[in-house]
Amino acid sequence: MLDNDGLVVRHANTAGRIVVYDFSLLPVGAAMQRSLAAVFAGSCTPRTWASHSTGRTAWRYVRRFADFLSTMQRPPADLDEVTVAVWNEWVMSRPATGAGRLDVVSVARLLRQDARLQSGAAGEALARRSRKPASSVASYAPAEFDQVRLAARRTFRAARLRIADNARHLQRWHNGEFREGGDDWLLGEALECLARTGDVPRYAPKGIAAAGVVHRYVRVLGGQGGDRTWQRLFLSLHEATALGVLLLAEFGWNLAVISSLAVPQASPDPGEDGARTYRIELEKRRRPAGRQFETRNVTDDGAGSKGRLITEALEATRFARAAVQELAPGNKLLIVWRTSVAVRGLADLDREPPLGPFRFGIETRAAMAWARREGLDGSPFQRGRRTVNALYRREPGQNSQATHDSTYVLTDPQVRHDALPVIAAGAEEAAERARRAVLVAEVRDQADPGDLETATADCHDYTNSPYPGASGSCAASFLMCLGCTNARVHPGHHARLAHLHHALDNLRTALDPAVWHGAWSDTFARLDDLKSKVGSGPWAQALERVMDADRAIVGHLLTGELDT
Repeated sequence: MLDNDGLVVRHANTAGRIVVYDFSLLPVGAAMQRSLAAVFAGSCTPRTWASHSTGRTAWRYVRRFADFLSTMQRPPADLDEVTVAVWNEWVMSRPATGAGRLDVVSVARLLRQDARLQSGAAGEALARRSRKPASSVASYAPAEFDQVRLAARRTFRAARLRIADNARHLQRWHNGEFREGGDDWLLGEALECLARTGDVPRYAPKGIAAAGVVHRYVRVLGGQGGDRTWQRLFLSLHEATALGVLLLAEFGWNLAVISSLAVPQASPDPGEDGARTYRIELEKRRRPAGRQFETRNVTDDGAGSKGRLITEALEATRFARAAVQELAPGNKLLIVWRTSVAVRGLADLDREPPLGPFRFGIETRAAMAWARREGLDGSPFQRGRRTVNALYRREPGQNSQATHDSTYVLTDPQVRHDALPVIAAGAEEAAERARRAVLVAEVRDQADPGDLETATADCHDYTNSPYPGASGSCAASFLMCLGCTNARVHPGHHARLAHLHHALDNLRTALDPAVWHGAWSDTFARLDDLKSKVGSGPWAQALERVMDADRAIVGHLLTGELDT
């Protein structure tokens, strides 16, 4: 990675392609150049920086830092002269934005690889954490996201139907259904050549560089443009981008994952219902080594399902993938599209190199161009992914739960706005439940001789019940005594009530949560309140004093036998 004089770093990505960085071009002294090259080279491994995009970004940070050092009145000659004052001046020179923070954090991470900056005052300054600014990227409002999905669905559907229609014509030609020499037969022959070679039959007139479509096919094809020739069986970049947007909307994958997506494999056994289940292999390059690959299973169980989109993607790209296999057997990428423009070289070494007229994956520039053409603002992938993760998914898709919550959910303005009525309703419900389920019965140290004993408490005024029956007496269940102002609870009741509390807690594990909540949650909450008033120690002692009579009465309460 580092050459003999220590000034040139060669970074190889996971595909083995190399980018060279020449540190002799930095406007600092030779010693500083070598030190910066050494710490940079320490990360130039596929296990640390798997892609060239990461290396290029880090190179920009290093160049900015070197440019800053060159403007100082007395630039440090080497990293051991980077003092706290130098570092603080660099920090203060960066703008108070997310980009400025990345400059500081990224350079600090690199410099701390040097042993001279791992301790001491300078090391502590580099290790100081900085507050991450709030993201300026907000999710789409539901109506906006529906517009994005509708635009992508409209574009991809038109392309898929076009390819399917030409595929049927080609199959009929193979079946010998057309009269040889007729228009349908000539169109079928042109499609066969297109599927086999990637282009319709062409000829190169003498002295003319560009090859034209053979004359006898021009009329049946309807012209010589891409929309009349190769687009009959292959996606264009605009259409491939629309497919990528749909994959984003369904699965929440980012652009890098979609671009590197391998062809999903269908299960050999579709099951009794005939539905196909696909095994999807995902590569997530930003994850640590050993955790970059995972698989997902999705089933095509009808229109609108996630699996149906995979089926449609396979159908729309099948001719392009077959043509690519002829050029480079073993290629497994799903997103394949064709172009009319010749490529002079591969600008992005992280991407799969072109094969003839075929390209792979989707670039950010293409995403932005797609959005402009559809009348949308900016690339849909970053905002779209935030929308899927923040608004439509309750569990993390590609991140830990902590990252999912802190990065996508809690910081999103749309989520916070939509959560306000939910939070308010929840608070009101909790307050109402607290008012209903709080222990209302009076807690006393001893019994009142004039009170009447019930199954759960003593009643101080049986004839003036808050829940009167037809005869004027109390019509409430004995469980409601704990929520009645006439009730009195003293230590003589503690053992039975502690046993009831314990029984309800056990019952919660045996019943459906909704059933338990509707029948027993209020009583359990009142007993919890009583336990807090009595104290955990006396409550545990009361539970040890439970008698058989207490157990029998609690059993009758739970079965409802005391309500009749």
